Amino acid sequence: MALGVLTVSASAMHIAEGYLPRPWAFGWMAVCVPFVAAGMRSIQKRVRDYPRAKVLLAMCGAFAFVLSALKLPSATGSCSHPTGVGLGAILFGPTATTVLGLIVLLFQALLLAHGGITTLGANVFSMAIVGPFVSWGVYLLLKKLKARPAVAVFCAAALGDLVTYVTTSVQLGMVYGNIGEYLTIFAVTQLPLAVAEGLLTVVVFNVLEKYARDELLELSVL
Repeated sequence: MALGVLTVSASAMHIAEGYLPRPWAFGWMAVCVPFVAAGMRSIQKRVRDYPRAKVLLAMCGAFAFVLSALKLPSATGSCSHPTGVGLGAILFGPTATTVLGLIVLLFQALLLAHGGITTLGANVFSMAIVGPFVSWGVYLLLKKLKARPAVAVFCAAALGDLVTYVTTSVQLGMVYGNIGEYLTIFAVTQLPLAVAEGLLTVVVFNVLEKYARDELLELSVL
């Protein structure tokens, strides 16, 4: 409760604690509620229908936690990081990944001072809602177009990563103005990290395709 009431500036990833006015902060939290509820139902259904998918689900959460905890300085003086949510969106869909992203962001805010509690809603919306929905949509589109799995996974993960920072730039620009400046600071410097995340996600997906092909077929990923 104290963390939710008190606002303290912090030099951290995501949108830092106290950086958003309270109406905006709690407004973003309200926007996220239906997505989190849908994600809980999605996870329950997936785990009930495919019990063997529990390990994959846990792995997707760990993958997102590790990648998004990599704090890398950027040329503009800010810091950037991969998101890791593309893999979860591809395997389990976007709403299930919203729940994973919420857990990841909450742990990072409490344990690593990455992001904040009052700004949790805004960070969940950009990294755990918009990013996964874009990754999921891109993967399905390229799968329907008969693209190679590696190409579909790369594009899905990279674009999901990049659009997360575009969304963060818009969120900050809506409050403080000058969206173009935020896009320059965050979105442009994120391009090489988006490519790197796309490549790493392809490597992980190839391993899963080799050793967990049955699970991927059950989840209709392949």
